[in-house]
Amino acid sequence: MELNCSGRNITISDRFREYVDEKITKVDQLATKVQRIDVKVLKEAHARDQSTALSVELTVVGRGPAIRAEARGADKFAAFDIAFAKLLERLRKARDKRKVHRGNHTPVAVHQATGSLPTASSGKSLVEETIEAQKAAEAAEAQENAEYSPVVIRRKSFPAEVMSVDDAVDRMELVGHPFYLFIDEATGEHAVVYGRTQYQYGVISLDPSLSSNEEATKETRGYRDKAMATEG
Repeated sequence: MELNCSGRNITISDRFREYVDEKITKVDQLATKVQRIDVKVLKEAHARDQSTALSVELTVVGRGPAIRAEARGADKFAAFDIAFAKLLERLRKARDKRKVHRGNHTPVAVHQATGSLPTASSGKSLVEETIEAQKAAEAAEAQENAEYSPVVIRRKSFPAEVMSVDDAVDRMELVGHPFYLFIDEATGEHAVVYGRTQYQYGVISLDPSLSSNEEATKETRGYRDKAMATEG
């Protein structure tokens, strides 16, 4: 497994590389056929809040879809720990889904998946607490900078991939985004899948045959419900 560490506006020390190399061995326990792990550290040159001036992005590259996690912190070690906790949680989800696809239709409960993690006095797992802390820091930063920051539009382009809605949901969860763009293999339409509530997702697509005052809505069941129905 290859490990790549890079930095922007910051020097990556040998101590940080050794720290990452020691931690990253846990990935092998949750993922198979990992080819490369990329660790990118970014320092904002003119950050208003120094407690979130550093960000760390982790990407696991293998034969399947890439799995990513990102976090901010006061230093690169703190940001890495939060991002790594998110990454491990997504790797566990990916492993559990592989079990479902291979015929084990009993999903692993959350308390079982996180049972080996140390817990704080609040009763929440370390992963839950670190993610909540990260969300709180991001919300505080956004509120503090809202009236000072101009509107910025960031544009990204990705290859157009044809896949099922279930696969699009998997991809969305593995990269930790609130939505995922894809081409629906069932309709050939460009679509976006997004999370609504737990185990409920939405799909939006554009249909040129509909007028501006029309919309078409229907509900279907994904593989999770099919798996539970088979088990029952």
